Amino acid sequence: MIMSAFLRRIDGLGWVFLAVVLAAALIVPVLHFAMPPDSPFHMPIHAVSLWGKYLAYALLAISLDLVWGYCGILSLGHGAFFALGGYAMGMYLMRQIGTRGVYAHPELPDFMVFLNWKELPFTWWGFDFFPYAMVMALLAPGALAFVFGWFAFRSRVTGVYLSIITQALTFALLLAFFRNDMGFGGNNGLTDFKDILGFNIQAPETRVALFSFTALALAAGYLIARAMVTSAYGKVLIAIRDAESRVRFLGYRVEHYKLVAFTVSAMMAGVAGALYVPQVGIINPSEFAPANSIEAVIWVAVGGRGTLVGAALGAVLVNFAKTWLTGALPEVWLFALGALFIVVTLFLPRGVIGTWQHWRRQAADKKAANAPEKSPDSPAVEGATP
Repeated sequence: MIMSAFLRRIDGLGWVFLAVVLAAALIVPVLHFAMPPDSPFHMPIHAVSLWGKYLAYALLAISLDLVWGYCGILSLGHGAFFALGGYAMGMYLMRQIGTRGVYAHPELPDFMVFLNWKELPFTWWGFDFFPYAMVMALLAPGALAFVFGWFAFRSRVTGVYLSIITQALTFALLLAFFRNDMGFGGNNGLTDFKDILGFNIQAPETRVALFSFTALALAAGYLIARAMVTSAYGKVLIAIRDAESRVRFLGYRVEHYKLVAFTVSAMMAGVAGALYVPQVGIINPSEFAPANSIEAVIWVAVGGRGTLVGAALGAVLVNFAKTWLTGALPEVWLFALGALFIVVTLFLPRGVIGTWQHWRRQAADKKAANAPEKSPDSPAVEGATP
């Protein structure tokens, strides 16, 4: 009963999105392994990893759309939650290197040996176990978002002030993780990964499996977000977005609703970061850069704020364009990104999916208005006489 009721909440666009994502999880392995390398349908392994990165970005965009599109919280610090999840995965991968590192230390990563660390810091304890690392990929960004949101929302910080504070948060973490004495690799970050769950991380089979798991995580993230925004809780979130003071006047604890959405969103961003790192092979403090969080906002704006599917689509489209432009015209990319945001703001304020949905509603309303009304005493058969 509960499952059938939830499935009815997924609209046609959502089913299309889920079908495409799940089909990709099944088809991409076939395109890589079953098709010969000289076939036009063969998907090389670098393309598999590239599209896996796009899907991780899509999950990050959905997490941001959950709070911005449905709750009105414009977070300019979601890159911090993404990076924390990535560092949790990176720490696990570093612990798997063992004696295969440059200095062949059985316990300390190479950068710690180079910096004359004598023992593993307590922040690294437990990261040789995959389940613990995955719990931390959820818990670290979730705990940070909970503590930050607890103080910010109880203080009724909203609008541009909240956006600036979230940006300051990610910039503070950027500066902190740059320090070598933090024990997270400093400027160089974490890299040179070898294995994940005992499998060679560079092997084509592992790369393809990572892509498929990322696609499944994206589908799961969409379902979680969709379940939240279509529930009674989601209706309150939308009301908070549109008229927070009125919702508060009606007796709702607005800060509690915001806090739950913000924490869940941060945990989804952490999962996206954890899936991103093994596919790109590195995590460093640059992932905390405020520009990354701002770029994620652009993805959501381009695809369509408050649509979930549009956020994912915007992430894929913008990053595909970034990959192409940085290869063909690298000096043009930042100007193109800025121009894209301006064009979308002026001419497509609802984004790609939002505009398409608006046009569909307009066409349906126009069709309904032009439909002839049947009189109760009109003949049932055309041409018949009364």
